[in-house]
Amino acid sequence: MPITVPVLREGVDPAWLPPDAFRPLGARRTLVHGSGPLVDTVHGEVTYASGRFGGEVVRDASGTPYDLVLRVADAAGNPAEADDLGDLSNLGDVGVLGDLGDEGFVFERSDGTTRVTASGQRGLLYGLFHVVRLGEDAFHGTRNREVHRPATALRMLDHWDNVAVHPVMGQVERGYAGGSLFWQDGQARGELERVQAYGRLLAACGINAVSVNNVNVHEAEAHLLTDRIDEVARIAGALRPYGIRTHLSVTFAAPIVLGGLSTADPLDESVRGWWAEAVHGVYSAIPDFGGFVVKADSEGQPGPFTYGRSHADGANMLACVLAPHDGTVHWRAFVYDHRQDWRDRSTDRARAAYDHFAPLDGEFAANAVLQVKHGPMDFQVREPVSPVLGALPRTRVALEVQATQEYTGQQRHVCWLGPMWSEVLRFRPDGEQGPVIGELASGGLVAVSNVGDDPFWTGHPLAQANLYTFGRLAWQPDADARRILDEWIALTFPSAPERLVEGLRTVLHGSWRTYEKYTAPLGVGFMVQPGHHYGPSVDGYEYSPWGTYHFADRDGVGVDRSAATGTGYAAQYAKAWAELYESPDSCPDELLLFFHHVPYGHVLRSGETVVQHIYDTHFEGVEEAEEARRVWAGLADLVEPAWYARVAERYEEQVRSALEWRDQVNSYFLRKSGIPDGQGRTIY
Repeated sequence: MPITVPVLREGVDPAWLPPDAFRPLGARRTLVHGSGPLVDTVHGEVTYASGRFGGEVVRDASGTPYDLVLRVADAAGNPAEADDLGDLSNLGDVGVLGDLGDEGFVFERSDGTTRVTASGQRGLLYGLFHVVRLGEDAFHGTRNREVHRPATALRMLDHWDNVAVHPVMGQVERGYAGGSLFWQDGQARGELERVQAYGRLLAACGINAVSVNNVNVHEAEAHLLTDRIDEVARIAGALRPYGIRTHLSVTFAAPIVLGGLSTADPLDESVRGWWAEAVHGVYSAIPDFGGFVVKADSEGQPGPFTYGRSHADGANMLACVLAPHDGTVHWRAFVYDHRQDWRDRSTDRARAAYDHFAPLDGEFAANAVLQVKHGPMDFQVREPVSPVLGALPRTRVALEVQATQEYTGQQRHVCWLGPMWSEVLRFRPDGEQGPVIGELASGGLVAVSNVGDDPFWTGHPLAQANLYTFGRLAWQPDADARRILDEWIALTFPSAPERLVEGLRTVLHGSWRTYEKYTAPLGVGFMVQPGHHYGPSVDGYEYSPWGTYHFADRDGVGVDRSAATGTGYAAQYAKAWAELYESPDSCPDELLLFFHHVPYGHVLRSGETVVQHIYDTHFEGVEEAEEARRVWAGLADLVEPAWYARVAERYEEQVRSALEWRDQVNSYFLRKSGIPDGQGRTIY
């Protein structure tokens, strides 16, 4: 039986799946061939679209011509009625279907029929959404056979959602789009149709896994593992029709917190036994459960260090109890000393992940994934690619990025992150030769979610582009991010006039660089208000136990991370990068202050001095934000009024904040350096 496509309540934005995006599909005669729950989802989608736009959908091949055939075939290319469905023989001969796995599909068009063929149900679901993305182009002319398969098996979102509203962190930690989609009033939401609609949005961009609670596991979240697993099971049931596997963040101290044991030592047999029993209960409730996400020995969270054990010991204990159920433990590498003395210039937060985990390469179990942030610090607007991502060739590593814009405007500023993520994914840890990060991330790609129960899902409607872009890059890490953005525009605004398309491109394409210009310069980062991290405070964290970030004094600015005279962080990279970063003469301008302490008069490759660059870019950033606001104002007649108004309101705040950033940062460095602006502008 086809599923019922979830219908959003009035006022909730359909994001990149508005009804008109399905018009080309729904107006035609379609055969859905195959069986299984996800084939039923495909059938339900086509049935819903056909009912809306006048088409027809059938399940049994009858010899009548079809405009579209969506079919699941076996690895040899043999559906039941091959003659009626078109030639599949050479698919089997060349092993194409056998190589697709459960998620790949073949797309082609000939003799007036468009065909999607998959060897698994998930592939058929993704093939359906590929047709939706193509729109009318899927049904014209002849298209040679295209093979589509994801580059990474796991494409995941981590929700930092609290079951109960936390007195400090609120409903969603670092969430900027309202409350949780999953939890309300201390329990799972009673109505989960919007959760199913969320799963539909994720499947449409290729995401296949979700962790539903905060990595900082509070008491209410801890109980989800045991006596409240039925609530997680209900959420999993809402996501399952769209191929989304549910994961859970757990506390390493669960045997103590939940089981009454006196220890959580990963080598203790009673601890292993407790975890095995808990995992059995999880899979009894959720047979397709994905696994655990663990933040251990990090920012006060418990971990194996308490017992003199390594992170490999901790991860492998959980991997062992998950393995019989095909589960995975995602062990986060975000481990550093958050109680350091700011006067100690030898302790370097950037070094910590490599120092902790590189020596453990090869010691992690096959179903243990080390989840590594894209940079060595904490999702800053500009930082180098983490050396950990290239340092563990015998370990399954997942790349973690942050879609929620904690340090990039908190979804009050437009900051499309596709170009940043593409730079990371295309980075070659060994230099000009060797694989890129997108190939090395065998454990998958993970993003911290930017979604909440806001009517626009992401608070700022344009922040939807970040979520969509992440899903598509996770599927194909070497894809052109700008092409993906065009996909998002075309889906979100079907039949949009060229003026709207160009306007959206204008305000989004350069938005990351614009944000960088008016915030922290040349890679220093963390010039934010402590705690909530919104708005400028140049010294906000500079003298805190969380680390030091710019070391600005009367003579210069930046952190010396060279091997010769600094913390030695630069030497954690392979030779080509270590040599590049070691000297201020060769270090890229955009990372200069991350790697080096230099005089304010140091001349960049651009020909500007460091302090003049700071002045100029902060003025430029404000001007670019004001121009983007002007462009958006010119699109008022082309966008639905509520959409337009929300973005316009956010642009007012972005420009206000950009001015505040400009004035605080420029004033700070004028006073530190004593060097006036070379263009004679007033600095407040």
